[in-house]
Amino acid sequence: MTLDMKRTLSLLITATLVLAACSPKARNASQVAARPDIYPDYIGVTIPTGISPLDFTVKGTDALDVVLKSPDGKTLRSGGKASTKFPIKKWARLLQKSIGDSVMVSVSARKNGKWESYEPFGMYVSPDPIDYGLDYRLLEPGYEIYSHMGIYERELSTFKQRAIIENTQFDGCVNCHSFNHNDPSAMSLHIRGKHGATLLQFDGKLAAYNTKTDSTLGFCVYPYWHPSGNYIAFSTNSTRQGFHVQPDKIIEVFDLDSDMQVYDVRNNQIITAPQIKREGIWESFPAFTPDGRTLYFTAAKAIAIPGELTQSHYNLMKVSFDPETGTIGNDVELVIDAASMSKSVCFPKPSYDGRYLMYTLCDYGTFSIWHHESDLWLLDLLTGETRPIDEVNSDDTDSYHNWSSNSRWFVFSSRRDDGLFTRPYIAHFDENGVAGKPFMLPQRDPANYYEDLFRSFNVPEFVTGPVKMNKIRAQKAINAPERIQFGFRWSK
Repeated sequence: MTLDMKRTLSLLITATLVLAACSPKARNASQVAARPDIYPDYIGVTIPTGISPLDFTVKGTDALDVVLKSPDGKTLRSGGKASTKFPIKKWARLLQKSIGDSVMVSVSARKNGKWESYEPFGMYVSPDPIDYGLDYRLLEPGYEIYSHMGIYERELSTFKQRAIIENTQFDGCVNCHSFNHNDPSAMSLHIRGKHGATLLQFDGKLAAYNTKTDSTLGFCVYPYWHPSGNYIAFSTNSTRQGFHVQPDKIIEVFDLDSDMQVYDVRNNQIITAPQIKREGIWESFPAFTPDGRTLYFTAAKAIAIPGELTQSHYNLMKVSFDPETGTIGNDVELVIDAASMSKSVCFPKPSYDGRYLMYTLCDYGTFSIWHHESDLWLLDLLTGETRPIDEVNSDDTDSYHNWSSNSRWFVFSSRRDDGLFTRPYIAHFDENGVAGKPFMLPQRDPANYYEDLFRSFNVPEFVTGPVKMNKIRAQKAINAPERIQFGFRWSK
């Protein structure tokens, strides 16, 4: 029996003991032999102590009376409104008292003027800590012109969100933000448009770079930092987009060509090699292992675009890397033959403890975020076994993902909420490689918040602390005509 199965059994046993915690409204309400239909669905989730209150609504009701109860009998109540509003500090204290056990939730709701009381449910509080926050891009559903977008940071223990940089500071698109093992002091950020550049922040320095050289395909994108901080792996992609005529599909983004390279941060040089810059092969999505000696990436045979787009299938590959000399090995190896399954691998991300690799699997191409069939898969790097993560996958898009620094949590983008906008979901990941039920990023009055937010959360990344980027310095660097030019050399 896995740890998560034991937690589920504990919740079922404990649920029968919490009726005494019900409020007066709940005791006088008619009993419903079912759990409440809440939004977001937080029933039976595993959560960290460092998470903001999981406020929710009950669908079809206009008032709530909710009581939370810790294992030692302490309670916390929220009532009177259509959505709960648990005080942050009291919520945090209740979670601290519940570590390794469950907070039990008793819900009464008013529907058509009458109160109903539902069967209680639990939320397991894991002893595994989570990182400080999430950084993500928020963007509107516009594709042909730049709309208002930016990189934003959410403190996970509260509802505080702040802008790190927005494109109101310059004319262009901001994307491809990345950190070294979730370290906010080592950051890469790509700017597209007439002020195109790659911003690099490390060692307390911030500068704008021109990453295109005469020997490479184009600008560097899809960054992944080497754990030493001395290198960043990039791909260079010739990317285009098109629109479908089918009603169930909207947009398609695809590559006409792509290569891979490693940037030597200390010597300001792009390093590449023929084995990762092959003619007739498109390489993309690089990712270093935690020991820094292996580089994973995806690769597909070149095809005719757009006629053969659905035949674009990317496999998972790996090659050795010597961080002492900056040398890329000759031992390119096929890890997952997705093409033989008529599938495509995107976003390979090794866990920081080195045991697993998570990736997205879709029917074709590289832009899985708009593919409704996209699911998360897990590769056991010790046994070589791979499987879909059925514990978290849904009937709609489940795509981009990122590990917490202790590899006990992961965040991913999903369209399961409404099929249109990506929302961030967080899931626990236990020592046996089993994921818990995912929960949507908490918000105050979540039903109204997500209904009114006509923007998608894009590329959610954990950070271990606040990103300290001076927005004025960043704005000046982007708008200035000067760029630090990347150098180039072939691997030894």
